Amino acid sequence: MKISEIMSHPVVTVEPDDSLVIVSDIFNNTRFHHLLVVEKGVLIGVVSDRDWLKAISPNIGTASEQQKDLATLNKRVHQIMTRQPITLTLQNSIHEVIDIFAEQNISCIPVVNKSNQPIGIISWRDIIRAIKVHNKK
Repeated sequence: MKISEIMSHPVVTVEPDDSLVIVSDIFNNTRFHHLLVVEKGVLIGVVSDRDWLKAISPNIGTASEQQKDLATLNKRVHQIMTRQPITLTLQNSIHEVIDIFAEQNISCIPVVNKSNQPIGIISWRDIIRAIKVHNKK
């Protein structure tokens, strides 16, 4: 099984100076759990839905929402992203992917080309889905 067969693509990206309003819109309107952060097309970080949830006020959208809660949406992606994420290329093996997930406390691995531009993303969900499909054969 090849990385290209299990990775999710195309990827959704944000820029480091984008506000968390943009991130909120993406996470609230899609089934994505990770966004890749790019600057001039080059990967510089990752934002997970957990990073986003930690950064915004839990009162947003509730009756107790105040201006200070809404102000948390003015934070910028670079303030909450994970910098210098572990990456893979299409040349890596599935076994290497599994080893990284087993050894690191991460839930996704961006797949990049030689210029460090994102071309896909692999999550542990992709691995489980691939195993499930493989076992049905």
